[in-house]
Amino acid sequence: MKRKLKADLHTHTLEGKKPESAECTAKQLIDAAQKREFDVLSITNHNLVTYDKYLVDYAAERGILLIAGVEVTIRHKHVLLYNFDFSNNHINSFEDIEKLKAEDNLCLAPHPFYPGSVSIQGEFDRYRHIFDGLEFCHFYCRQINFNKKAAEKAAKYNLPLVGMSDTHMISQLGCTYSLVEAEKDIESVIGAIKQGKLEIVTQPLGILALSKISLVMLKNDLFSLFS
Repeated sequence: MKRKLKADLHTHTLEGKKPESAECTAKQLIDAAQKREFDVLSITNHNLVTYDKYLVDYAAERGILLIAGVEVTIRHKHVLLYNFDFSNNHINSFEDIEKLKAEDNLCLAPHPFYPGSVSIQGEFDRYRHIFDGLEFCHFYCRQINFNKKAAEKAAKYNLPLVGMSDTHMISQLGCTYSLVEAEKDIESVIGAIKQGKLEIVTQPLGILALSKISLVMLKNDLFSLFS
């Protein structure tokens, strides 16, 4: 039966390759998601799939559907992939993604117009045909919101905006998420997102919260580089 599933498909954990700026393990993240009453979760570490039967079962025991995901780097740009065939580490280009796209997998543009070289920014129009949606990221405030351009592009190309947290710290989980109208299985959730059957739940951060997150992540990045 379809219902509105509380979902966050952009999170990071300590299992990822450095630097992740993460503060929790996959199990700790799942535990936190349970406390926040999430139904669907994906761990999207950079260029590393953190997903196996143990984690799937661990999440299921806590009422959470875990979807295999990864945040890959393609031509120095970040791209979110879900439920692809990740077995052979053969996704190295936008062309590879296009060849592997199917009804039961999903490709999203994370923080697409945020400043920084890893956001797809001006390349989005060129590669828009591979994307099934764009992220509405939690990292914004009333005065500064780089999600506005993502909303404009989503409207222009009739693509869904997907609310996600890009969680690196537990405190970020639940700041922005999506309510996806679907049955609680991977195919149904992915299909609903592609059709835009979701609503974003979000609120802007305060300047102090925004600054604190920035400082903590910068500190963790520097620690990872020199550890």
